[in-house]
Formats: sequence, structure tokens, C-alpha cells
Amino acid sequence: GTYAIAVRMLPLNIPPFNELGLPDTVMQFTRKSTGLVLLTGATGCGKSTTLASLLDIINQEYSYHILTIEDPVEYLHSHGQSLVTQREIGEDASSFASALRSALRQDPDVIMVGEMRDQETISIALSAAETGHLVFSTLHTIGAVKTIDRVLDSFPTDQQNQIRSQLATVLQGIVSQVLLPQKNDTGLVAACEVMVVTPAVRNLIREGKHYQISNIIQTGRDEGMCSLERNLAELAAQDIVDEKTARIKAQDVKLFEQYLTLAKR
Repeated sequence: GTYAIAVRMLPLNIPPFNELGLPDTVMQFTRKSTGLVLLTGATGCGKSTTLASLLDIINQEYSYHILTIEDPVEYLHSHGQSLVTQREIGEDASSFASALRSALRQDPDVIMVGEMRDQETISIALSAAETGHLVFSTLHTIGAVKTIDRVLDSFPTDQQNQIRSQLATVLQGIVSQVLLPQKNDTGLVAACEVMVVTPAVRNLIREGKHYQISNIIQTGRDEGMCSLERNLAELAAQDIVDEKTARIKAQDVKLFEQYLTLAKR
């Protein structure tokens, strides 16, 4: 019988990408014309802000039709080079799946799905990416390997081989974010893991050997990949974040320690 409210502070202007402190590789995903790009991380880790910033780059540089499906609409996009249509669940559509199904009839070039919550939404998003659209979406997972597992686990066992093959074909990249307080208490800083889908990654997804993808991320620096542990270690070595805080956020503490030793040299 009492009221509760969750309040999010959102700036009216979309933050420019260069102010987010993310690797330039993340921006490269805006240059793709088809496929699926996933932004992942816990609630409140800045996924919406990163997505809005990437869509704004596309909006300013390309003459596309960008369609967003959100719950609720957070950042407002005005038309730039592109035409931007924003849909809100509850107001404009009953669910992500129904909005996404309708979206495909509205001739979009880029589709942003606020969240892939269920099997139906994931299935339509994969099909949209397969039929020549660039699809951006989010999942509440940390790390590229867990994200791939989550997508596959949403489907019954008898469908997983087909979905694995579809995902291997359409996936362009996964960016996994965490937010950490800066050492001098002046704000928050983002650390992220970036997986760029290469032919080797596609083969591992197709063969169901996702556990080996972490090794490719660690050795794929030339392709623009970066593991979360390496990024956290660099931030700690540069004295931007506290070592203890960075260690807590690391998925593999031993790996973090190794990178930290290297970064301090």
C-alpha cells in the first residue's frame, strides 16, 4: 500500500562517443550494414547510453531509417542524416516481439531492440539481422561467452543447432560493460570487454566450443578485441580506479593480476 519510485538521471543531450571512454573498436560497429551487435552488462552499467551514442553516430553520418523499440524511451533522437522512429512498449506496442515483427514491415536499415527478453524476441532479432538489417540489442550478461550461452539457452535443445548456425552467421560483435567509481570520486568510468566476430569466432560458435572464445579475445588485440581483465588492469595501473574495486569486477582474478603486473611495467 505504499509508493516506490526508481529514478534515472538522463541528460537531454546524447553524450558524444569520445566522452564515454570506450575503445574505438566499439565505434566500428556503426560502420556495419547488416548483422547483430550486442551490448551486455548488469542493470545500470551504461548500456543505454552507449547504444544511444552509437545510434547518434549512425544518425549523423548515414541516410538510414533507424527504428528503436524501447521500454521506456530514454534518450530522444532528433532526425540527423537519418530518419529516427522511436517506439515505446506499452504506448506504441504491447511487447518487444510484436513491435519487432511490425518493424520489419517499416523498411528500417537499423533496428535497436532495448532488450532481448524472450525466445520470440531473440528469434525475430536473429532473422532481422539475417535479412539485411543492422540490429543492436542488449542482454543482462557479463562477458561474451556467457552472452552466447544465454542466447542459445533461450531455445529448446532441438532448436539449438539451428540457432547456433544462425548466430555464427549474423553476430558482428559483443561489448560487455561494467561501471566503476573513479578513484578521485569525480564520477564513473566504464570498463569493457570487446569481442569482434572473426572467422575463427564464427567457427567456434558453429561447433559449440564457446569456452575457447575467451582465448581468442585475449590474443585478438590486432582485431580490436580486449578482455575485461586487461581493461580493468589498465585503468588500475593508470590510477583511474582503485585496484581493489577493479579486482572485484574482474571475472578471472588471476588473469587480472597478470595484466596488472604487465601494465605497471
